[in-house]
Amino acid sequence: MSVASRRQELLSLLQDHSTDDVAELVHRQGMLQLLARAGDPFARDHMVPGHLTASAFVVTPDFGQLLLIFHGKLRRWLQPGGHFEPADEDCVAAARREVAEETGLDDVQLVRALFDLDVHAIPAIKADPAHLHFDVRSLFVAAQRGGVAASDALGLRWVPLDEVNALESDASVMRAVRRLQLMRAGRGSEKGVAILVSAFQSPRA
Repeated sequence: MSVASRRQELLSLLQDHSTDDVAELVHRQGMLQLLARAGDPFARDHMVPGHLTASAFVVTPDFGQLLLIFHGKLRRWLQPGGHFEPADEDCVAAARREVAEETGLDDVQLVRALFDLDVHAIPAIKADPAHLHFDVRSLFVAAQRGGVAASDALGLRWVPLDEVNALESDASVMRAVRRLQLMRAGRGSEKGVAILVSAFQSPRA
């Protein structure tokens, strides 16, 4: 997929994304501004102000547990994710690839292409200056628990949603956890786990 096509696909997702979280609204505006700039915002060498990344929140079919990895560089328990590659067709493909690379799991079903947005600072590392990651997060359900930490991941855990707060994670992960808890309780836009499990059992997205 060309840069122009990926840009348009993400622009459509951002325009359709609804949230009442103030921080996420700010992140959404930042991504729209990034997409309006010249250059390739998906390229990891696009450093001013930064570039897009993709990550995945992966849950068990009952939405009871969340897959987290211990990130080797950031030293926190986070969702799998990373940079776009030229072969990635869109943010979902990039997120799915990152899950496979960092956990070995390739049997995951898409629930929502754009589940959460976050913009966060990355410190200068070696030749790379400090910059921003504009992270697009997709939501998936895994067929079963499993996985092995690989790539940038130093550890892997399936964590009950109400225990994530006890880990060294970050505010954006907890925002996603709160959203998952609402969905599990049937008060979110998916109207409960029954619909989510049905989506998981439907033909693969």
